[in-house]
Amino acid sequence: MSGAEEFFNSLGQSRKAISTIILIVVGILLLAGSTYIVEPGHRGILVTMGKVSPMFAPEGLGLKAPFITSVLPVSVRQQSKSAGAECYSSDLQQVMIDIRILYRIPEASVVKIFQEFAGDPFDSLVAPRVSEAIKEVTALQSAEQIVKKREEIKTRALESARKKIGDLIVIEDIVISNVALSKELEAAIESKMVQEQEAAKARFTQQKAEIEANTAIIKARGEAEAIRIRGRALQDSPGLVQLQIVEKWNGITPQVVGVGTGGSGANILLPIGGGAR
Repeated sequence: MSGAEEFFNSLGQSRKAISTIILIVVGILLLAGSTYIVEPGHRGILVTMGKVSPMFAPEGLGLKAPFITSVLPVSVRQQSKSAGAECYSSDLQQVMIDIRILYRIPEASVVKIFQEFAGDPFDSLVAPRVSEAIKEVTALQSAEQIVKKREEIKTRALESARKKIGDLIVIEDIVISNVALSKELEAAIESKMVQEQEAAKARFTQQKAEIEANTAIIKARGEAEAIRIRGRALQDSPGLVQLQIVEKWNGITPQVVGVGTGGSGANILLPIGGGAR
């Protein structure tokens, strides 16, 4: 075999090896491009040449058209984000309310939200609706009541926000983390609360004094009634005194003796000279 033939044979073998390598690389790329993985707690949006699939991709490994289909992950886990609302009370006081919103995207709404709302659904759907609900509820309360009834404000706002958003996103809860008023309004509310506490204390003291006075009156009436009953008993039974003296005598000779005066039955106690020995 001539040298030229050996050269061309060697060149042919090299081309075959290169072709084989190219086929292997293309196969690997096709395999990699036709599979995808959706992480736990997410759902995948399948977009093929600008067209969104009506069905989401569940978590795990899946197949797709290579290079022309992209998979965009959307979290369905519960999330928590902060927002603020500038509100006005029924007495036209400005109130700044900081809230924390707990929400999640149900998998049934994943595709619809992707198609109809741009960007983060919290910014485009959740935060505006919750802020609107907070403003509507606080507009019916005075600034003082907003501070005092935070739990009631939260409950009403949560109910209103859920109605506004519907089934697209589940609002799990709203937490009012802070209610900020102007310094002048805070001082006025604090002063009023102090006055109410002092008034309540004064009412308690007054009620206590009235109860004590009523108790003393009832006690005095009871004692007077007891004296009246004893007086009537002595009047009806003059010998009751002597009976009580005998019942209470301790056996020791008395230092005095009763002497009757006239026929009235009354007794005068006179000392015995020298005492008992």
